[in-house]
Amino acid sequence: MNPLLQIQQNVPLAPFTTLKIGGNARYFVRVAAEQDVAEAVDFAKKNCLDLFILGGGSNVLISDNGFDGVVMQIAISGIEHSKSQISNLELGTADSEFGTRNSKHIRVGAGEDWDGFVAYCVKNNLAGVECLSGIPGFVGGTPVQNVGAYGQEVAETITSVRCFDRKSHEIITLTNKECGFAYRSSIFNTTHLERFIVLSVDFSLRPDGEPKVVYNDLVEHFGYRKPSLANVREAVLTIRRSKSMVIDKADPNSKSAGSFFKNPIVSGEKLEKIRTRFDRVPSFEYGEMFKIPAAWLIENAGFHKGFELGGAGISSKHTLALINRGNANATEIIVLKERIQRSVAAKFGIELLPEPVFVGFS
Repeated sequence: MNPLLQIQQNVPLAPFTTLKIGGNARYFVRVAAEQDVAEAVDFAKKNCLDLFILGGGSNVLISDNGFDGVVMQIAISGIEHSKSQISNLELGTADSEFGTRNSKHIRVGAGEDWDGFVAYCVKNNLAGVECLSGIPGFVGGTPVQNVGAYGQEVAETITSVRCFDRKSHEIITLTNKECGFAYRSSIFNTTHLERFIVLSVDFSLRPDGEPKVVYNDLVEHFGYRKPSLANVREAVLTIRRSKSMVIDKADPNSKSAGSFFKNPIVSGEKLEKIRTRFDRVPSFEYGEMFKIPAAWLIENAGFHKGFELGGAGISSKHTLALINRGNANATEIIVLKERIQRSVAAKFGIELLPEPVFVGFS
């Protein structure tokens, strides 16, 4: 084993998460080079230990008992870019503005800070990720969940994902299409859960391209003005800060995992059934289905902003964010999560699905 690969024992995990909750990892290793990933995987396998891959800790809830295995944090850095001609077929997106011969091909290490990368793109006038400003976490986590916000998803610009395949024990590259992107999902968190470890992500961005302004909040913000990429980034950051969705040590509401629940997708029939009982049910078309804001469902199920339950609570600025009010533990977050889910199911017949990954729970 590489002597520089330092495997630590009994490492507290709470500091590595945005919720600041969780027990210790039995073993912890921070991997900054691709060649060390295989060795860390082998260590876990030889010692019959479970392995959990940690990124920026922005989308996880770790058990109070911690993780009785190996936690590997991917810290591979670097941003490399060059001109590349990429077809829409390779890109796997219907957006014809990307994948043209003027596209800029960029490879980003999985351990790079996501918002830092977005800022880099905006500074260099590269369109395609500007609406995803302010989202915490690492680049490697974005294809796993197909991160999206304000009308934009990473699936629109990701061309391929370089991974370590735990099954074949080799490094492979998956195309956009092979990643199986869908709403807040991919093969990485569904059909091939725990098989692939993301090492780097390739994006196709548009030099001097116009920003994407389709989300209602942004449309209303700019009106008839034609914003620049920098304008859109600042607007998104402003909106996110107003909802405490930007990590800020001075803001107690930001000690969260971001949006805790996915916006449920329902049929037109289901939507109309709900509308017979409630006025002004907000919805957004999603193919032939409809997306209902989870925040609206939570509020109308009896939970208000600032709701408290022990050390856990709901953000005073955004109903969709469950927060650590100071000294919450994972059990309290789970109790609040389940209470919300039961109430929404009872009132609307809709199951709210959580976004975070739950680590160390039996």
